[in-house]
Amino acid sequence: MVANLVLLIAAGAMISAGVYLMLDRAMTKMMLGLLILGNGANLLLLQSGGAAGNPPIIGQGHNAIGEHTSDPLAQAMILTAIVISMAMTAFILTLAYRQYRYRTADLIEDDTEDAANAARPTAASAQPDHDASDDPKTGKNTSHGDSFGPASFEAPVKEADDHD
Repeated sequence: MVANLVLLIAAGAMISAGVYLMLDRAMTKMMLGLLILGNGANLLLLQSGGAAGNPPIIGQGHNAIGEHTSDPLAQAMILTAIVISMAMTAFILTLAYRQYRYRTADLIEDDTEDAANAARPTAASAQPDHDASDDPKTGKNTSHGDSFGPASFEAPVKEADDHD
């Protein structure tokens, strides 16, 4: 199989430009990067199909291009990828429109909750899954055990039945 060097370079440039744009904090650049990345992947799929040849249709064999028949799998995969990217583009455009309606700033800010989680101390007692019965210094279970279990799940149900 002979690959077209120009198409390979174009696919590589499109994929690298798409990845670069996706790493930006502006929402429109992220969307454009995703679309360019998809088009670069389609070019790579086109190259995987091999050289051009006769159409892969039964009874259409003529020697205008030669004895070689083109691979229909790569073409079918590209067609499927185009349909998926069209739906993804519509979804991305609706996300962009919604973002514009709520706030006109295009930059994505840092999440305050993520910053608070990063500033949290690393001690076991400061972790969100820490149980009150655990040892505050080591985080290991103590003999008090957890207050979770069948009794804690059944008690509210019994109380609700008693009140009815």
